[in-house]
Amino acid sequence: MSSDFEAYEQDFGTVTAEITNKIGRIPKLSGEEKTQLVLNVDKQLEEVRELLEQMDLEVREIPIQSRAMYNSRLKSYKQEMEKLEKDFKRSRIAYSDEVRNELLGDDASSSESQRAHLLDNTEKLERSSRRLEAGYQIAVETEQVGQEILSNLHSDREKIQRARERLRETDANLGKSSRILTGMLRR
Repeated sequence: MSSDFEAYEQDFGTVTAEITNKIGRIPKLSGEEKTQLVLNVDKQLEEVRELLEQMDLEVREIPIQSRAMYNSRLKSYKQEMEKLEKDFKRSRIAYSDEVRNELLGDDASSSESQRAHLLDNTEKLERSSRRLEAGYQIAVETEQVGQEILSNLHSDREKIQRARERLRETDANLGKSSRILTGMLRR
């Protein structure tokens, strides 16, 4: 399983390097070429999100002893993903400001107020995303605890069933010995 995780890691490294390169090129381009690059980066970011989900699923299947190491690696990849998304948002904001100015003309005062409003909304969205991520982590941890509890309950059930079976055998043996003693008393 860890080999699958490592393959996902390699894919993650390759795709994020491509994304970083493209994000750096976005402000330098214009027109259709810039639009295509923004769309391409958006698709690659979605691919990275899917890779992170696959990595998360792989980590859940790794034995508990080595899971902590993989969890910390996954956490750093998620942080790197957040940084990439922030960089991409910044490059898109610069891109959208440029397109708006081309279409509407240069209205600096409204542009600044809109930019401030957009940044405020972006910060609110990021705070909400962090809260959702924290909630997701709690859900994952709760799921792990639940799985451990179910496993313990299953083993306890098996022990109880074995004890019940031994009790039935003992009861049967006591009945047999009682009949033998009764037979001996009659003789």
